[in-house]
Amino acid sequence: MHELLERDTAPPSVLAEDTCLSVQGEHFSVLFLNPADAPDDEIETPACFRDLNLDRVIDAVIAGRDEYHLTPFFYHPLYDSDAVLYRYEVMQDLEVTGCFEIFTAFGRTLHDVRDRIGKATKSYYREQADGLFLEAVELYCEGINVCQKALDGACPRSRALRTFLQFLENYLHSESFQAMQTHAQTLRESLSEVRYSMLIADAGFTVNHYGNEPDYSKDVEDVFERFKQGAVKNYLVHYSETREMDHIEAKALEFVAQLNRDLFSDLSTFVRNNRDFQNPTVLRFDREIQFYLGYLQHLENFKEAGLPFCYAALSTDNWQIYSNDSFDLALADKLLGETEIVRNDFYLKNPERIFVVTGPNQGGKTTFARTFGQLHYLASIGCCVPGSGARLILPDRIFTHFEKEEDIYDLRGKLHDDLVRIHAILKNATERSILIMNEIFTSTTVQDATMLSERIMDKIIGLGALTVWVTFIDEVSEFAPQTVSLMSTIVPDDPSCRTFKVIRKPADGLSYALSIAEQYRVTYSTLKMRLGA
Repeated sequence: MHELLERDTAPPSVLAEDTCLSVQGEHFSVLFLNPADAPDDEIETPACFRDLNLDRVIDAVIAGRDEYHLTPFFYHPLYDSDAVLYRYEVMQDLEVTGCFEIFTAFGRTLHDVRDRIGKATKSYYREQADGLFLEAVELYCEGINVCQKALDGACPRSRALRTFLQFLENYLHSESFQAMQTHAQTLRESLSEVRYSMLIADAGFTVNHYGNEPDYSKDVEDVFERFKQGAVKNYLVHYSETREMDHIEAKALEFVAQLNRDLFSDLSTFVRNNRDFQNPTVLRFDREIQFYLGYLQHLENFKEAGLPFCYAALSTDNWQIYSNDSFDLALADKLLGETEIVRNDFYLKNPERIFVVTGPNQGGKTTFARTFGQLHYLASIGCCVPGSGARLILPDRIFTHFEKEEDIYDLRGKLHDDLVRIHAILKNATERSILIMNEIFTSTTVQDATMLSERIMDKIIGLGALTVWVTFIDEVSEFAPQTVSLMSTIVPDDPSCRTFKVIRKPADGLSYALSIAEQYRVTYSTLKMRLGA
């Protein structure tokens, strides 16, 4: 089927090495080709997430990254193929150029910077707070320098990372950054040269300038050296490196500051003048790059298990699609290491538009439908997808209709509720939408369900929307040339055993209830025998 399908999106490897975007102030995004497209932080969870188990996927991806508030980025699909390609490029750079490790280290540095700032804000003692703030600035400056040097050596090819590299080079040579970095270095050197002596007497102590007083510790050690025989116990006190100061230490530091007024006054002035020292573009980059790092880190266990991932070619106007070796990412995360992950293939070519999936219960039909939805959504946010190769559409929306628990406060019956929900989907869907229908009309008779299904199918065909329809009604699979029959399969010699493979195959109308009843010894004849009838 591959010869039917040509790529629509160009791989990052064909980009010119000097491809770069312009950066003005903070108007640069590593996630959005047009920074103005960034979503509001209060964006709602897409309605399809729960049905497709995408909520589980994203929760696993962002675990441990709460400080970055990444969910809005995963809730906001893209509608332009070049915007998706923009992310593909970054993700491939992270995979193949060593940029993953560079930005992971950069993120840890900026986390430490925030940690120092937070502790400085909470400190009761001004001198300690100023010292922590100076450490934060030093860490920040060092992190920027290290990141720029490492990124330059990695030679990224994506538009976004080349632009960020150019920004870092300009930022490092800017007058403001150079002045801040130089001032911080001068302060650190001056503070490292501060010397003082402390005289402890009775219940108090005095702090004075260090006046080259003799150090008697060496004399004492020399006197007792002659009495040392073999290994002896070390009675030296080891002080912890805790950041917390008690009131005695704080008072001593206050006295030291008074003895070095000009230096500590300069430090306080430095702090006041650099309160907002972190560049907005750096802060935005630090947050947005976690989108990629979190996703790729989540995939590591799957890749180690031999499961493939690929960058899907995307189209907005061509319905020839395919995927090879695809699987449900949420289910795989649950089953990894416990059982083999079953992978499936699918394809559609004109005039085909609708997969109708039938087969035995618990055979993988719903999992296939979820996989189909997951692939398209993950591709639409610029992520690589489960599978060895894929070409998908870039949908305007993904609509799902899965069975839900009845609401005791809703007076509608289940059939009524099905019809209302389906009506809303068909009203809002377009030819670029994806519809995933899972076991609808199960609360009515087969005759009525067939009639309603045919009416709905007629509407979907007229709409032209790409659809996956899981159903127990075999007749739906032969409704029109636009429908394609898929079946979940069983082991031929054991009908009670599912393969979880979904293949192109005409619906056979067979019922596997008897095989299940035989497996659990609840057939009529077995029950009669067990009851002694």
